[in-house]
Amino acid sequence: MNPHGNPHTLAQARRRASLDKRQRALTALTTLEQQGKKITHTAVARTAGVSTWLTYTEGIREHIEAAQQRQHPTTPSPAHTRSTAAALRTELELARQEIRTLREDRDRMRQAIQHQLGQQLDALDTRHLTARVDELTRTNQRLEDSLQQATDDNHQLHARVRSLETDLAAARTSLRRMIREENTNR
Repeated sequence: MNPHGNPHTLAQARRRASLDKRQRALTALTTLEQQGKKITHTAVARTAGVSTWLTYTEGIREHIEAAQQRQHPTTPSPAHTRSTAAALRTELELARQEIRTLREDRDRMRQAIQHQLGQQLDALDTRHLTARVDELTRTNQRLEDSLQQATDDNHQLHARVRSLETDLAAARTSLRRMIREENTNR
C-alpha cells in the first residue's frame, strides 16, 4: 500500500485543480474586460488568484492577447489616422498659443513687480535709516567699551594671580625652612 495515497487519485486531483485555476483565469479575464479595466497578465493573475506563469500558458495566453487586441486595436483606419494627426496639429497650435500668452503674462508681472519694488525703495524714509545707523553705532561703541573694560580687568586679575602665586611660593619656602629648623633643633 502506498503511504502517500493512490497515484491515480492524486493525478486526478491535480488535473481538477489545474482546470479550476484555468477556469478562474478565464472568468477573471471576462470580468476585467466587462469592467473596462486594462487587461494584463498580472491583472488577470491577481484577479483570479493564480500565478502569472499560468496566464502565459497555452490556452490562456491566447484569450488574454485577444482581449488586449479588442481593448486596443493596433491597426487604426486611415480616416482615423488623418483625423488624429489633424487633432494633434490643432492641439499643438493651441498649446503654442497658450505658451505665448503665458510668457507675455509672466513678462508683464515681472515688470509690475520690478516697478512696485522700485517705488517701495524710493518711499523708504531715510531719517528712519539714519536713526537706526546712529543707534547701531552707539550700541557698537558701548560693546567696544565693555570689551576694553573686561580686557583691562582680565590683565589686572592675571597680575594679581601672579603676585599671589609668588607670595604662596615664598610662604611655602619659608614654611619649609621653619620645619627644617624645628627638626634640627630637636
